[in-house]
Amino acid sequence: VQLQASGGGLVQAGGSLRLSCAASGRTFSSYLMGWFRQAPGKERKFVAAITWSGGSTYYADSVKGRFIISRDIAKNTVYLQMNSLTPEDTAVYYCAARAVMESEYKYWGQGTLVTVSS
Repeated sequence: VQLQASGGGLVQAGGSLRLSCAASGRTFSSYLMGWFRQAPGKERKFVAAITWSGGSTYYADSVKGRFIISRDIAKNTVYLQMNSLTPEDTAVYYCAARAVMESEYKYWGQGTLVTVSS
């Protein structure tokens, strides 16, 4: 399984970015696809997740109402649309995948850096 994250970059506060996570190597119909982030000097934290088959979504309180997770089944890609960005959103963003029935994310992408300037 490979997860390839992309779309990070430098953006001003209040701006938007869309991250992409291209998934390959298996079928993900019974999987939960997630985004996590790790700010400098801090632990990695959950951001959002989506069930591959049904499209149910889950968000951390800190991004609810600003970020939108979605997936394109035909392209095997998960997106994270990030709006109203603040400097506190600066982090390396990782996509990850786990089977719905498991508790730990088994597969991780390489991360993409998002920097929000004030």
